[in-house]
Amino acid sequence: MATQVIVLNGGSSSGKSGIARCLQHLLPDPWLALGTDTFVAAIPAAMQSSEGGIEFGDDGRVSVGVEFRALEAAWIRGVAAMGRAGARVIVDEVFLGGAASQQRWLTALDGLGVLWVGVRCDRAVAAEREVARGDRVRGMAVAQAELVHQGVSYDLEVDTTHAESMECARIIAERVG
Repeated sequence: MATQVIVLNGGSSSGKSGIARCLQHLLPDPWLALGTDTFVAAIPAAMQSSEGGIEFGDDGRVSVGVEFRALEAAWIRGVAAMGRAGARVIVDEVFLGGAASQQRWLTALDGLGVLWVGVRCDRAVAAEREVARGDRVRGMAVAQAELVHQGVSYDLEVDTTHAESMECARIIAERVG
């Protein structure tokens, strides 16, 4: 089955967004790049610091509430609908719930050609990137580095600790059918 969706899962500042941009450049057909940052930016500002929405702790931990999960479920189904409608989609995700997060996507993407990619990065390197970015709560990279991969199954894994985004994207592009 042809790949219609590429799911990149990794912690904050692991390099997923850079890889997604490189994939858009490398792959012959147009691909949409959507992800958790897109989704969080789309929710009401009041939900970005509420118990029912999403909360970012001073230590970098992220907690999500019931209202967030309801909107996230709709978001995931919407991304899957785009794939079913013929769009090719690169999903830039952070599986805060590990295997449970992947299961939500597996259910929604059932029947589509999906390439599951783990994006790993040494926690110290990701933490340095986090500081350099300046748009993340410090500690997110370290808190998420391993958490997001717990119990998750991949078709392919890349490590951005010492590899550039383009190099990782080329490895992924070779697997896109």
